[in-house]
Amino acid sequence: MAGRKRAAGEILDSFYSILSLVFILVACVELCDAATVVDVYRLIQYNLEEYIRQRHPLGGLLFLLPQRFNPENRVDTEGDGQNYGKEPMRNLFAELEQLLIHANIPYPVYFAFEEDKIDAVLADVKRNDATGQPATATTGGYKLVVSTPEPKKLSSPTITNIQGWLPGLKAEEDTNQLPTIAIVASYDTFGAAPALSVGSDSNGSGVVALLEIARLFSFLYSNPKTRGRYNLLFGLTSGGPYNHNGTLKWLRSFDQRLRESIDYAICLNSIGYWDNELWIHVSKPPENAYIKQMFESFSDVAEELGVNVGLKHKKINISNPRVAWEHEQFSRLRVTAATLSEFSVAPELLERTGGLYDGRHFVNGTAVFRSVKLVAESLARHIYGHQGKNIQIFADGSSLALNPSYIQSWLDLLSRTPRVAPFLSKTDPFITALKKVLLSYASFIFNVFGDFGLSFVFLAI
Repeated sequence: MAGRKRAAGEILDSFYSILSLVFILVACVELCDAATVVDVYRLIQYNLEEYIRQRHPLGGLLFLLPQRFNPENRVDTEGDGQNYGKEPMRNLFAELEQLLIHANIPYPVYFAFEEDKIDAVLADVKRNDATGQPATATTGGYKLVVSTPEPKKLSSPTITNIQGWLPGLKAEEDTNQLPTIAIVASYDTFGAAPALSVGSDSNGSGVVALLEIARLFSFLYSNPKTRGRYNLLFGLTSGGPYNHNGTLKWLRSFDQRLRESIDYAICLNSIGYWDNELWIHVSKPPENAYIKQMFESFSDVAEELGVNVGLKHKKINISNPRVAWEHEQFSRLRVTAATLSEFSVAPELLERTGGLYDGRHFVNGTAVFRSVKLVAESLARHIYGHQGKNIQIFADGSSLALNPSYIQSWLDLLSRTPRVAPFLSKTDPFITALKKVLLSYASFIFNVFGDFGLSFVFLAI
């Protein structure tokens, strides 16, 4: 633990010089509509970790973030196909956010983006500070005035799962129930600042991939001659950051016949920030027939695409309520499932859930495109019996080719849309948009569950 604290301190020391975190309001400050004059100092004078952990008396914290992390910024947002040079900045943001989320901070924390007005304030603060005297009411001090409603407890936020269904084609003489393959992605996010938690990679990339896969197979399944002998179940689930609680409730809503018909489920999580390697995480042993078939199919397609796919097996502990990957909720109900992710190690609770560091700038549209190609081709070869054959169902330039513009537009939309579940009602425009697009590809069921099993206290955003 001590090593982790030292590492966090070193990272935060670097973070100050990179991001110019603005200033700490010191002394006893009441953040309200009344004007309050306070002394201001440069944040670099202090150790942020020390102030948070030792609960020093502060009026509040204001963080300045670069404009490239602003969800409304349309400039310099597309990934360039290489992750080199971006990882240190991403790690800095991740460390900072984990500190803010898990620490018990007794004062308000705010975020803003660098702009001319803030730069002017900083210039004044630096000039005053250069004299060796703290800023006061007579020497150009600044006050922070914030008007927000009182924070309120959300004891039972609504969660919404969206389900799409493409029925397979059963032979006339076949009386058995068709098998089902499920493609699943959690769509909501969590972060230190709910209004900035857009989760372009976690898990915007998974949502985009699911929608494109649904679009592709809807063309095949619209024609009886090309409809597969598998049902396809698409699930956009809520509660991902909260132990995948929505996924569990969604699965429990299935009748026994549907659950037993699922050969396997593929959960898509964080697949937009990788260069050459993805991982398939499973709970059942690699010797399991469905796991073995799935991995071999993915490996064959990955080799053709020039990428690597690794397999990670981790048994689940039924007595531990913590769920690291979405597929583990399937495994707990004895349904074979796997999670495809760029991460080789499972995240901790509320880690990699779409926070400050997870904006459009860190997601590469090409990586999402290749992820879709990998999953769609692997599924198609299994459904149509082309395993081991170098046959491209969704060949570039064909009528079934992937649509880069479609992927790009949805990725851009998700990168501008905060999706913290307690603030998303069932009539939210984003939920409505997901419902509408999935309905256009597949017959549709819309599920709403009213209890997360968790309580939240949030400031209004």
